[in-house]
Amino acid sequence: MRQYDHKKIEKKWQKKWIEQGLYHTGQSSDVSNQKFYVLDMFPYPSGEGLHVGHPKGYIATDVVSRMKRMQGNAVLHPMGFDAFGLPAENYAIKTKTNPESAVRKNVARYKKQLEILGFDYDWSREINTTDPNYYKWTQWIFLQMFEKGLAYQSFEPINWCPSCKTGLANEDVEDGKCERCGTPVEKKPMRQWVLKITDYAERLLTGLDTLDWPENIKEQQRNWIGRSEGMLFTAPVKGTNLKLQTFSAHFEAFAADTFVVIAPDHPLLRELVEGTPEAAAVLDFAQKLIGKRAVAGYEEKELEGIFTGRFIIDPVGNGDLPIWVASYALADYGTGIVKCSCHDERDFRFAKKYGLRLKPVLFPKDAKLRRKVGNLEVCFTDMRDGILSEPKEFDGRGAREARNDIISYLEENKIAARKVTYRLKDWVFSRQRYWGEPIPLIHCAKCGVVQVLENDLPVKLPKVKYYEPTGTGESPLAAIEKWVNVKCPRCCGKAKRETNTMPQWAGSSWYYLAYITKKSNRFTLNAKRLFSHWLPVDLYVGGAEHATRHLIYARFWHKFLQDIGVVSAPEPFLRLQPVGLIMGEEGKKMSKRFGNVINPDEIVERFGADSLRVYEMFMGPFDQAIVWNTDGMVGAKRFLEKVWRISEKFQAPSSKFQTNFPDCKAIEDHRFRSERNRDKFQILINQTIKKVTEDIETMRFNTAISALMILTNEMDKMEKVAREDFEILLRLLAPFAPHITEELWTEIGNKKSIHLAPWPKYDVAKIQEASVKIVIQVNGKARSALEISRDLPQIEVEKQAAILPGIAKWLNGKSVKKIIFVPNRLLNFVVA
Repeated sequence: MRQYDHKKIEKKWQKKWIEQGLYHTGQSSDVSNQKFYVLDMFPYPSGEGLHVGHPKGYIATDVVSRMKRMQGNAVLHPMGFDAFGLPAENYAIKTKTNPESAVRKNVARYKKQLEILGFDYDWSREINTTDPNYYKWTQWIFLQMFEKGLAYQSFEPINWCPSCKTGLANEDVEDGKCERCGTPVEKKPMRQWVLKITDYAERLLTGLDTLDWPENIKEQQRNWIGRSEGMLFTAPVKGTNLKLQTFSAHFEAFAADTFVVIAPDHPLLRELVEGTPEAAAVLDFAQKLIGKRAVAGYEEKELEGIFTGRFIIDPVGNGDLPIWVASYALADYGTGIVKCSCHDERDFRFAKKYGLRLKPVLFPKDAKLRRKVGNLEVCFTDMRDGILSEPKEFDGRGAREARNDIISYLEENKIAARKVTYRLKDWVFSRQRYWGEPIPLIHCAKCGVVQVLENDLPVKLPKVKYYEPTGTGESPLAAIEKWVNVKCPRCCGKAKRETNTMPQWAGSSWYYLAYITKKSNRFTLNAKRLFSHWLPVDLYVGGAEHATRHLIYARFWHKFLQDIGVVSAPEPFLRLQPVGLIMGEEGKKMSKRFGNVINPDEIVERFGADSLRVYEMFMGPFDQAIVWNTDGMVGAKRFLEKVWRISEKFQAPSSKFQTNFPDCKAIEDHRFRSERNRDKFQILINQTIKKVTEDIETMRFNTAISALMILTNEMDKMEKVAREDFEILLRLLAPFAPHITEELWTEIGNKKSIHLAPWPKYDVAKIQEASVKIVIQVNGKARSALEISRDLPQIEVEKQAAILPGIAKWLNGKSVKKIIFVPNRLLNFVVA
């Protein structure tokens, strides 16, 4: 018997596929103009390389893309590397090297690991975000945003990681800590570039309704965008020309407001207290409060505040309301200024601590609790069930029920204006690093901030052996004077380059477009026809952890590119499929830190790439986390060995075997003892075609493989197997195990690759069993069962059921009053 040598077979076909250019996009476009763009979230190439958990998503897209190609689609399935970022920066500083060399080495390692798994990537379209030919266009997109006023300079406090020594966007902060290293984040004033993602908040929100994404990920984005409809109150500051604005999403009890709080870092605070006796003390208190917040690990243990000496003139008739600086007021929440009442827990506690006036206007229905609220013993906040007492126009009405009428009242009396706000904040876009895309701007003392000319793109990173942090909080680029000092593109005077670089998220915000236009290591965004054909991405597979960062950023950039006419599709990714993690054998996430990383190279060497692919798709539901078990590889390998054995059940036209192929009809006659068994097997084949096709489409890979195992087991029991039946099995298995199926496909005489062969189609008439088992009841109780031909007439079913031993005894001597018949399901004799 021939030996299944996975090492020899897999190396052989991987080499041939490359030589043939089999997976270059367009290889099957002559079959159909229907396109299918399937995309993986491209990896960051770390020094550790891949572990067995990483390929799970890549195998899935490979399975889908192979089926789509066999179905006649022109398939685009590319791969690249998201190679800018903080890990390479930190490694370079630690080892006194340039990150470029480490990244080059890591990319080569990743590519080798991916290639041994037999993926059908079109490597001619490979991208790397650190390639100047690539980031030229990242810089170009930034300049278009700058021209449109979407990129602006800010000097407000930002999220600062003291360990990574860089600024962070809100999305990079988790529970007050740096998402990358876990260090508590500080607030630090820093010059920065910011993108107006908030201008697109509404479109980002409404666009979610058009996407075939898991609902939980769409909900995460909705929550992150955080749309709030409320009222904006504007009130003058007594004794000044200032007017303050406060926003409230829960404004129903507006008549209860008795004081105002302002954030200690609010830009208006200094102007607000100017000229008051309290000014020095207030500003000193505010600075101390800001300092406390900046300390790593700060948590607000108690409410703190100080009176500013100023009052607003309340537009609703509550008199002059004192303005306090409060520790719980945040400059980046709402307007940074809040009107306060006894119907908010923190406001209530703050007022009690400092003896501020409180006035309840919202009451519960319970009389006892109502008295406690009226006596200011408890804080009542329930707008849904609360009853209003003021203003008099709404006395006795439910707060929530009266909400729309209150909006009209406030607008008609010019007390407040309807306003929509978002939790989403503008994107802090600059990083104080070397290893990132240079921001293509120049600072000129005479001309201000000037764009680098488009013909001068890309602005490349300067070549250095190594570099160190500046110690000032600035990027290491600031210390490279030869690179920094340039001529102004406008006046030709002395100027300096922008030294902050872009975040890693920049390059990943448009990379799916680069794959479409990559040619001879060049890219373009002037490709409307190509973008119109290939976009949107039909299937995007990757980690759910990117729901509120990469996926929001990429959608934002895409919508901007649509606005300037680069693309026409309103969304980049039509369908999104998250990947469930593969955990270490002890149930922990695979990590070098835990010492539980399993190298896929070793698994492939021992069991083969096809076995690894089959096992990872068979482990369990694709979107769920599951624990790795190396012993499970044995079963996957045995399954493929069984397929290999089945190929011995008929003689194929190969030099290794005799060339006279037996007549298929003779094989079938020998294989089946009865016409009924032959029909059952054909039903199984057609059911398997239907099941595998639908399961790959819906990414239920584990049940698809289960169906293939059932079919394989049936074939294994047979003495002889018909060629056409075996070819169907091979074609269905090919997306999962491309090497072994290609080998067997050619051995039986096929000249064209199995991966370009047509996908099997099932016969609708043959996906149902010829016979069915129905329940036979007497007076509604199951007494027996009967196997009959499908759709047998009722009269015939009655005859066969009546003579069954388990039924006849219940009918003897009884009168049948009624017969209930459900075709192919049950027959019920009603007797008396």
